[in-house]
Amino acid sequence: MAPRPLAPATPDRPLNVPLLAVAGAVTVANIYFPQPLLAAVARGLDVSERTAGLIASAAQIGYALGILLLVPLADSARLRRLTSVLLALTSTALLVAAAAPDVLTLTLATLALSTTTVLPQILTPVAAVLAGPGRRGRVVGLVGLGLTLGSTLSRTVSGAVTDATGNWRVAYGVAAVATAALLLVLPRRLPERLGQPGTSYAGLLAGLPRLLAVHRELRISALVGACVFAAFSVFWSVLAFHLAAPPLGYGPGAAGLFGLLTLPAALLSAAAGPLADRYGASAVNAGSLVCAGLGLALAGLAPSSPAALVGGANLLVVGVSSCQVASQARIFGIGRAVAARVNTVFMLATFAGGALGSLAGSWLYAAHGWPAALLAAGACVAVAGLVVVVAARPVVPSCVRDVTREAGGIRPRIPQGES
Repeated sequence: MAPRPLAPATPDRPLNVPLLAVAGAVTVANIYFPQPLLAAVARGLDVSERTAGLIASAAQIGYALGILLLVPLADSARLRRLTSVLLALTSTALLVAAAAPDVLTLTLATLALSTTTVLPQILTPVAAVLAGPGRRGRVVGLVGLGLTLGSTLSRTVSGAVTDATGNWRVAYGVAAVATAALLLVLPRRLPERLGQPGTSYAGLLAGLPRLLAVHRELRISALVGACVFAAFSVFWSVLAFHLAAPPLGYGPGAAGLFGLLTLPAALLSAAAGPLADRYGASAVNAGSLVCAGLGLALAGLAPSSPAALVGGANLLVVGVSSCQVASQARIFGIGRAVAARVNTVFMLATFAGGALGSLAGSWLYAAHGWPAALLAAGACVAVAGLVVVVAARPVVPSCVRDVTREAGGIRPRIPQGES
């Protein structure tokens, strides 16, 4: 039996990029808004701040699990139904967290809600595929801007809500209402399907390593993404310690303020999408890595200057964010049938690099101080630059027809959707 044709390349209504960006911002905020509330949670539930810190860890672990276990479903499942189920589960888990009687319940609820709030990593490939090659980078940049603003501003909003009400539970309630509100508008604006139906769940997961082996574009983006996010994590994991140490001696709120001070860089990174459409992903990767390297150099050469640290942080943010936009624009050209899965592989590599960067940064700062941590971050950027340079070499053309790309990224003699 011949495979069913794919759904039309556009949804029933025109692609609404602002809606996708807002939806991504609201859902990704569920991962980050609890971070400023941890001290209030510790007081409210009568636990230590170290114990309350388990909530932040549960959020990161759950998000990584959701990317691995749920995002690949978007290549086969009905998108509208999948989106509705994920939003309903996330909203319910947020309400459970708001009413949690103890820290164990709150931690488990956080693990559950962060696992299901993976819509940002589903909406990005959906938007990129529906936009088409000529607008892919622009759309990825705009949706990525929504994610950046959501992760940044959510900390400010949750802190302000808690300060105004005197109750950290209200912030969870606000998040639940915002997430549930998306149920009224988002699913109906999505296409029914992105890829081919009928692929088993086990087949979707089992095919992830094969995608990395088959597609050179995915290997390049995954390695570059891991390296730049490692550098990013090194910087941000030790910034609070550096600001608190002499001669600066700033309080804990200073590191949070840096999130707001880097908003100009986040907004500027949206330009990476159109640039990738015009000049290619590799060119934008190269320019982004230069920005990131200059930011680390500025922060390292003037470690006691607040202005230099803010400037360095902005250069680093615009470099890392732009690099990610370009890398995702590259992988979404692999094929519609595997768009969600290639994003899964890319994001897992990025998260792995970030986790290693956080660990290395904390250890190096404790052992050798700020210069050693920034040197490690610079080394990660240099490795990413080497990957981009090597990848820019032209591939030796083959006389064999590229049936893999013609099949939507699937190897021949393998059922559709299982690579």
